Amino acid sequence: MKLSNKFTLTRVIFAPVFFLLYFIPIWTGKFAALSMYIAIPLLIFAEFTDYLDGHYARKHNEVSDFGKMFDPFADVILHLTSFICFIKSFNPEISYMPLTVLMLIFIREFSQNFLRMVSAKQGVAIAARKGGKFKTVMYVVSEFYAVFLELLVRTENIPECFGGLKIASLVLFIICVICSYGSFIDYLVHFGKILKDI
Repeated sequence: MKLSNKFTLTRVIFAPVFFLLYFIPIWTGKFAALSMYIAIPLLIFAEFTDYLDGHYARKHNEVSDFGKMFDPFADVILHLTSFICFIKSFNPEISYMPLTVLMLIFIREFSQNFLRMVSAKQGVAIAARKGGKFKTVMYVVSEFYAVFLELLVRTENIPECFGGLKIASLVLFIICVICSYGSFIDYLVHFGKILKDI
């Protein structure tokens, strides 16, 4: 496997690891703070591999149709996994990601994946466009913001303004939905004609 694709694979592997680190304290009532101290650096590195795979793909001339499909697939696996985590908190009264918002994002991502599969069958590899890249940036920002709030909860350093901070998290996730559907429409405009040919 090419080096760039190995970095991409890292995100796929780290996604379930992050999931377990996040939920083991919720299931057991133990290791609340420790789980975040491990999960946060892991998540930072996993997200950094999104830069590394592109960097080394260009540096070593490893850009390929497979890489164009594998990279967004790995992004989706990591981000949807983290978003699922944010439905729950170590504090059972707290949730960062409303189920409705999560479902809207799931529908968008699976629809985009379907478009990629159909395009690949027609011999066209859909690379990430600017709208898709901005959507990913918003996913990452929202992801780390929610992780930061959960860190406050698990280390018992909840400030008085936590309610306002949680509202800001909701706003960020709503922006994610808007960006995700905006970028999906952009993909349909540029690649939707492929659907007409099947």
